[in-house]
Amino acid sequence: MNPIDDPLLPFDGDASTREWLAQEQAMRRERLHLDTLGDDARTLRYRALARVLRQSPGDLLPPDFAERMAAKVGARPAHRRAADTRLEWGLMIALAIAFVIAAGVVTRLYGSTWLAPLMALWPTPDPAALHWLLVLAGCLALSWLLGRLPGHAPLSG
Repeated sequence: MNPIDDPLLPFDGDASTREWLAQEQAMRRERLHLDTLGDDARTLRYRALARVLRQSPGDLLPPDFAERMAAKVGARPAHRRAADTRLEWGLMIALAIAFVIAAGVVTRLYGSTWLAPLMALWPTPDPAALHWLLVLAGCLALSWLLGRLPGHAPLSG
């Protein structure tokens, strides 16, 4: 069997099958360095394309491109990096404020329909349990305040 005429799988449509076969035949003819005398214009275009695609693009970037790029990025002024960070934090805070305001508006408008049934799902707290929760909160607050005193070293484990 001739290497140019080996069987190829067809596509769905006749036109795309013919086009694909023409491309494959031109690429094979170019790869095997066969004569171009019997080729039509379409085959010659596909052969030229195959020739270009086979060529190496060459060294488009210098060998020290990564080092130079890293140096440029690292050389960005510190005040510029701080300004970028301030902008991000400002936008994040603005988004958080907008979210809190939206949550408040939604709660104010629609809270009467869903807040009361939601609160009914919570169990009624036992007064003794509430007392112990307040004692726990007081102990935590006192520990935090004592840890903030000057000259007090935090405990290390």
